[in-house]
Amino acid sequence: MEPAKSENSTDGEPPVPGRPGRPAPQVDEPTDVHEPWPPKPDQTGPGMYSPTGNPLTAERGARAQTGAYLTTAQGLRLTESDHSLKAGERGPVLLQDHHLREKVMQFDHERIPERVVHARGAAAHGVFRGYGTASEISKAAFLAADVETPVFVRFSTVLGSRGSADTVRDTRGFATKFYTTEGVFDLVGNNIPVFFIQDAIKFPDVIHAGKPHPDREIPQAQSAHDTFWDFVSLHTEATHHTIWNMSDRAIPRSFRMMEGFGVHTFRMVDARGGTTLVKFHWKPKAGVHSLLWEEAQLLGGMDPDFHRRDLADAIEAGAYPEWELGVQTFPDTPEQTFEGIDLLDPTKIVPEELAPVQPIGLLQLNANPTNFFAETEQVAFHPGHLVPGIDITDDPLLAGRLFSYLDTQISRLGGPNFPQVPVNRTHAPVNDMQRDAMHQTAVHSGVAPYRPNSLDGGCPFLAGTEDHGYVEVPVPVPAATKVREAPASFSDHTSHPRRFWLSLTPTEREHVVAAYTFELSKCDENAVKERNLRVLADIDPELCGQVAAGLGLPAPGPSGPLPDVTPSPALAQIKGSWPVTGRVIGIIADDGADLDSVRTLREAVLDGGMVPLVVGPHGGRLGGRPGGGEPVVVQRTFANARSVEFDAILLAGTPARGDDAYGARDAKAGQDPAAADTDPRLLPLLSEAYRHAKPLGGWADSADLLAAAGCPPHAPGVIVGDEPRAVLAEITGLLRYHRVWDRFPARIATG
Repeated sequence: MEPAKSENSTDGEPPVPGRPGRPAPQVDEPTDVHEPWPPKPDQTGPGMYSPTGNPLTAERGARAQTGAYLTTAQGLRLTESDHSLKAGERGPVLLQDHHLREKVMQFDHERIPERVVHARGAAAHGVFRGYGTASEISKAAFLAADVETPVFVRFSTVLGSRGSADTVRDTRGFATKFYTTEGVFDLVGNNIPVFFIQDAIKFPDVIHAGKPHPDREIPQAQSAHDTFWDFVSLHTEATHHTIWNMSDRAIPRSFRMMEGFGVHTFRMVDARGGTTLVKFHWKPKAGVHSLLWEEAQLLGGMDPDFHRRDLADAIEAGAYPEWELGVQTFPDTPEQTFEGIDLLDPTKIVPEELAPVQPIGLLQLNANPTNFFAETEQVAFHPGHLVPGIDITDDPLLAGRLFSYLDTQISRLGGPNFPQVPVNRTHAPVNDMQRDAMHQTAVHSGVAPYRPNSLDGGCPFLAGTEDHGYVEVPVPVPAATKVREAPASFSDHTSHPRRFWLSLTPTEREHVVAAYTFELSKCDENAVKERNLRVLADIDPELCGQVAAGLGLPAPGPSGPLPDVTPSPALAQIKGSWPVTGRVIGIIADDGADLDSVRTLREAVLDGGMVPLVVGPHGGRLGGRPGGGEPVVVQRTFANARSVEFDAILLAGTPARGDDAYGARDAKAGQDPAAADTDPRLLPLLSEAYRHAKPLGGWADSADLLAAAGCPPHAPGVIVGDEPRAVLAEITGLLRYHRVWDRFPARIATG
């Protein structure tokens, strides 16, 4: 039976992402018995496969709870669940209360150890379609033309705990699980193409340095503290990753708008046994865009879930995020170098101008998880999950990851059977002869889990290469003496960060200077600051000088001649134009606005693949007066909206002051309740958006309000007109460049 709809139901309105569920709840507690509601249309679960990779016929929702009545874990229906079993209503609780014991026991064990790194994440289901362009270098079946492979992708921050914020300055994880017909392939990468260290033996050191100080457990989820900068200035192989981390790449606008990289060099194997070295790249169709630092800070307090909310809402709105998977290819020579760059050094990149990224497939994320814990939290990635056609190299950081990822799952997921968790299950048949252990959910048959055997007729048998058997590439291993050393090529710690700096646009360089200055200013020890300035001096004198000035310290000179490098324009983010799919447009209106125009504009925003959010002086609906047409649903209010949520803002005139616009209730309203007829909370909202270089538009009498907020109507990216659709068209054109960058010209020169 359908529940009664509340008066505030928005059923019939265009869907707005983020509502907890459908149908809309009723005001009174429901009493009509019915089965559990199915997941929302944007949600799905892992594919229906057995623990051993056999497809199951049940629908994906079959794993969810069933039945209309509350039960115990054993299916016993319960008549009451609010009170413990007691000896009289005021008596002691009885030990025999099996329901209390079971319920509390389950609750006490709901949590599992969080990941040491990448603890905070968000994920989505999707599909990958191969272009077939990789067939010449790899026999991997999922890369063949038009082969569609289910995927699960998890994005994450590195340093913070599960309860930290999304928008901190940090590296982001970009891990993709391909459920291929030949087994699971995990591409476990980051949004920065290099790493802090060259050898996995130093991984505990860099993470211990970046994590909160062990004495006070602060600061959380950030690198702006002494231990981090102490380590990276003493261990200068971290310099390249650090400058990327000080760039806009470390504060992405959205998971949908960041690149992904495999970091390491991998080896592709073709059908004839030929090999090619490759680096993997994910290129977002929406372009690579970032937050400004002030936006990231505001969001950390206003909406610490900003990135995970943005991803889920975009998928629910049908603005499916897409990335092209591409590869840079290099000859597989014994030296494993390319143009003098050591391909086994994970702190180096190969500029795209030297080795273009060649697209080999398209990833689309099109469904949200049904249950965060079961899917996003329990998904387990491993760089050693490979398929025929893809092999590893001797990268010393990758070698340690091959050990670490398996090891950590034993602690987090309770034993070696973590591949049997539904989100981790392969879609290929499994006959691994592994048995028993904690959480074994498969029911194995046979009596001979060993090879060779005759009691099970010799099964399982070894596969030949014609049967898609996996064969490690027989790479010669040169005779050598055991040493704890690195090759000489690993000692260059400055040329690549200098190339990165010289490749950025002036605006991006301004942001790098600001990031170094802010981060180092949070260090207490002057020696740490001075040592990092020496590192910056070997990258670029202007970078070092600007940061030193901000810290109030003298700028040291370089330790030697600066490397002569060629800039790589591909490394800059601010370039070209991009689709506006999924961009969020705030439409500010009140009951007195031309609501017909608001409704029309809202539809136009939706038709453009963007997400409109109406911002009003109060919740509920605007309008609804006799003869005034259908009311307009409000998604945000002047009290709970902040500019950082929107990519652009439109003003439907000048809204009047809201009833709650006074300082005691909302500090943004100021202290004088009679200061103005216009709602004063719009002034900081508009001025923030203006200084964050966002497009602003309006019609009717909005020009005066924009001017009062410090947004001159004729300033770059401020559009005032008579016709709302024309204003929207100009705003949409500006959004293709992400921000109005020429509103605030940079002072740092190019070259």
